[in-house]
Amino acid sequence: MRLNDFSFDLPGERIAQRPLDERDASRLMLLDRENSHWEDRMFRELPEMLHGDELMVVNNARVIPARLFGYRMGVGSRPPGRNNPARSEYLTGKVEVLLTRDLGAGNWEALVRPGRKVRVGERIVFGDGELEAEVTWRGELGLRKLRFMTNGELRVAIERLGHVPLPPYIRREDEPGDRTRYQTVFARGGSAVAAPTAGLHFTTAMLERLRARGIEIRELTLDVGLGTFQPIHEEEIEKHQIHTETYEIPEETARSIRKAKSERRPVLAVGTTVVRALEDSAGKAAGAGQQDQLLQAGRAEAAIYIYPGHKFRVVDQMLTNFHLPKSSLFVMASAFAGRELLLNAYGHAIEANYRFYSYGDCMLIR
Repeated sequence: MRLNDFSFDLPGERIAQRPLDERDASRLMLLDRENSHWEDRMFRELPEMLHGDELMVVNNARVIPARLFGYRMGVGSRPPGRNNPARSEYLTGKVEVLLTRDLGAGNWEALVRPGRKVRVGERIVFGDGELEAEVTWRGELGLRKLRFMTNGELRVAIERLGHVPLPPYIRREDEPGDRTRYQTVFARGGSAVAAPTAGLHFTTAMLERLRARGIEIRELTLDVGLGTFQPIHEEEIEKHQIHTETYEIPEETARSIRKAKSERRPVLAVGTTVVRALEDSAGKAAGAGQQDQLLQAGRAEAAIYIYPGHKFRVVDQMLTNFHLPKSSLFVMASAFAGRELLLNAYGHAIEANYRFYSYGDCMLIR
């Protein structure tokens, strides 16, 4: 399929720049695949819209302040002392670093800007010198591997110096409130560098209403990484190479999914990240001859790229925000809903003033 098959025109004013005052005040489009029909609803109506026997799976990954601003120090250099007046002249090349994947032992994959100037062996200093990074590998399009050094705990330094990694289509700097609002209420662990945005609509009160309705809720963790930011460059979408993301499915969640499927209860995935984790795990189970297990619990790397023609093994329903044209996320949603139906629904959403992307409204596809 051609990339232009997944294109649509979106006026800039439809892109939400800030969250609503209340998380659950967003609009919700109900998209019925069987009848090729959609309805304009509100997210607060979600419990009443469900049948009451669904198993809902959410991504509990926590977003870290993954956007760091530093200065180039050169290759093999050390920064002047904190009280050295030459420091302001020495550190002149500004660098923006977006952490994209935790490689362990203080090593991170990152996007560096301006990427073409930053070489292997070069050091970058952040803050007042309390955090440094050395470039250990150089890839294309600004991709680098960095080895961080700090006198204290690395996560503490990142939390203090980092900024919320708002997507580039949010045309403003991050604000203190984003540290809370660009985080789901069920965020617990992990190292996500972007929010699983379908989960941003939920409140603790909403979760209680869903449980009272009979909805079973389980969690998994997928650390949203570079794949979220990487556009499709290939004209034939099948040739696109998507980046891997780390996920973990608890045994309790895997058991609940197997039980729900055996009872013919629908599995509702909250967000494309949950879809990716569940379908990747199911694919791995099938490839290992474990079809009777349906999916594998534990930690793994999601390498799956979902586009039209994919056979969904686990997911029956999807709650998702409105995505960028020509993006792998829109392609995934097209695989689930059907490309023409999804494009028509998006056309209606644009005309009806739905709010798009991370801080925008959402869609329930079933």
